[in-house]
Amino acid sequence: MVADPPRPQVLPANEHCRERWRNGLGWTRQIVAWPGGGRWDWRLSVAEIEKAAAYSPFPGIDREQVLLEGQGLRLRFDDGRTVELHSPGGRARFAGEDAVAGEPVDGRVVALNLMWRRDMIDAEVLHRPLVGPMLFFADEADTWLLFMRSGQGRFDAASGLPAMAQGDAAVLAAPARRRFLLDGGGELLAMRLRLRTPG
Repeated sequence: MVADPPRPQVLPANEHCRERWRNGLGWTRQIVAWPGGGRWDWRLSVAEIEKAAAYSPFPGIDREQVLLEGQGLRLRFDDGRTVELHSPGGRARFAGEDAVAGEPVDGRVVALNLMWRRDMIDAEVLHRPLVGPMLFFADEADTWLLFMRSGQGRFDAASGLPAMAQGDAAVLAAPARRRFLLDGGGELLAMRLRLRTPG
């Protein structure tokens, strides 16, 4: 069990760090990784894919990719599988060890990537409309990551967080059970990261 959770925060889209893929064939806008440094337990990022490119391998990692922009993304695996992500919100979950290439179907695509260590964490990705208030509960086992796909949202005063606009992300975490309330309108990707119980 990890002793100290990440801190609650909103991560504005204009502060996401853009960097080359490890294999040099694409771009990633890293949103947040925890803990920081070279070895993270989970990571949230956005990939920009303009042409067919092989993905970097991530042994021991599971990942889920959600299409944010573009006409479609085709994932070709070396074992012969092909998965197509269609707009809006097409998604695929696969192992970081899988040899896979992403091919835009018709022009540039943008995709959200959630990655986590499978021996430590169970992850769930929910695509939800934001229509009025939505409650999230975080504690020592559950951390929530939010990505505002469209629209905007406002946290209540007790949450102590600034508003979110399109493209912004948020980390909802706490060492003991804590309530966060988000109110607004739009589309939200809500990702729950649950620490696995040993044994």
